[in-house]
Amino acid sequence: METIIKATQIKKRFGDLHAVDGIDLQIQPGTVLGLIGPNGAGKTTLLRCLLGLCECEGEIEVLGLDPRRDRSKLLEEVCSIADTAVLPGWMTVTQLLDYVSGVHPRFSREQAVSFLADTEVGLKRRVKHLSKGMTVQLHLALVMSIEARLLILDEPTLGLDILFRKRFFEQLLNDYYDEQRTIIISTHQVEEVENILTDVMFVNSGKTVLSERMDALAERYIELHAVGAAVAEAGALQAVGQRTILGGKAFIFEDVPREKLRELGELKTPSIADLFVAKLGSGS
Repeated sequence: METIIKATQIKKRFGDLHAVDGIDLQIQPGTVLGLIGPNGAGKTTLLRCLLGLCECEGEIEVLGLDPRRDRSKLLEEVCSIADTAVLPGWMTVTQLLDYVSGVHPRFSREQAVSFLADTEVGLKRRVKHLSKGMTVQLHLALVMSIEARLLILDEPTLGLDILFRKRFFEQLLNDYYDEQRTIIISTHQVEEVENILTDVMFVNSGKTVLSERMDALAERYIELHAVGAAVAEAGALQAVGQRTILGGKAFIFEDVPREKLRELGELKTPSIADLFVAKLGSGS
């Protein structure tokens, strides 16, 4: 199976700041990777390195190409949306569709119009008169209508209301994703992407904190809800993290036998958000 992204010891500095500090990454076709981290964690810089938008140290191969040397060829098969992306406001939506049709050989205008038919984005409206939510929908319709093997989304729903965010991810899965396409979603809105991910990667201060397949997380991590006297017993064990719940505490453990914990309370699979807070709080 061809590896979509293979990156080794990626480093990027801005003066004394280590924005990306030795990250390794290997992604297979059909992966939906959640790149999770707080603001300033290095997520955007890492994605820019993968797209060849900035110089960096390390070895990078994306779709068999070096993005620093072969960026033009790479972008024929890669699409991206960033929160800072800007569409030409003076154009109407129809003019924008015409423009993309003329510059990208793999763009399907018919498909883009079909996507937009389910939105309130009118074809005659100027881009500058669209709301932020409509602009994101327009941008998504454009990139989903390009026959690309890799889609990179950098905080794509930042600033949108919950209805737009929910519709965005539903459309992404229903109308774009298949087993041959690969998606990287960089976000700090963990709860909203958890159910669509195949893999997750936590980053903080430019370093990888965790990198796992979603199905492996349930095997490695367990959450214990302890109440009463069981709280002290659970607290004596080595938990990754803990938080207060009604009447007790919730503890997250890594690679601890369930039999050892079952008698102390209710066991659950931790959410990505709670695991993220626990891992970053533990400094691991």
